[in-house]
Amino acid sequence: MEKKNRVGIMGGTFNPIHVGHVITGECAYEQFALDKVLFMPSKTPPHKSTLGIASTTDRTNMVRLAIEENPHFTLSTIELEREGITYTVDTLLELHRTHSNCEYFFIIGADSLLGFARWRNPGEILKLATILVVSRYGLSDNRLLEQINKLKAVYGGHFEIVKMPTIDISSSEIRERHKKGLSIRYYVDHKVRQYMDEHSLYLEE
Repeated sequence: MEKKNRVGIMGGTFNPIHVGHVITGECAYEQFALDKVLFMPSKTPPHKSTLGIASTTDRTNMVRLAIEENPHFTLSTIELEREGITYTVDTLLELHRTHSNCEYFFIIGADSLLGFARWRNPGEILKLATILVVSRYGLSDNRLLEQINKLKAVYGGHFEIVKMPTIDISSSEIRERHKKGLSIRYYVDHKVRQYMDEHSLYLEE
């Protein structure tokens, strides 16, 4: 049997992409022997307001700049090319149709795990991908395992925890600092910071 490529998926608005995102991708790549990690900006996420979200072009360009020096990171625009609201289950179904030789690992934060049962068709998602959970907001591994066991009891599936340093920053914090004229050096890649300056991003409500 042909060995399947192990492909991680880092989805999100990336508004903007920051060091926490790329470190998460790198930790998942190393710990789960992935062949590559897709960084996948979303167009219309079902759980977020579009207020204050930079254009798809700007967010895509920032992702490209942030990951371009990493040979096992790849930009995927699959969710930007679909019409309407973006749902993870639809993305995974499309990936399986177009790249059937791959095994998928969907990377989410602990906050997303807590709301996973409210996603569209969570049982189908778990048939299509292993869920890699990244601890955030100080949630303990015991708390994560408790939630994982609850979900597995209902939906089955396969979950793993990604170990990584605690990086307590967020895109919303970066936008706020940038708007106030505070430094975001080291919060984002220097090319992303330069792009934000050149395109006057996040300076207004």
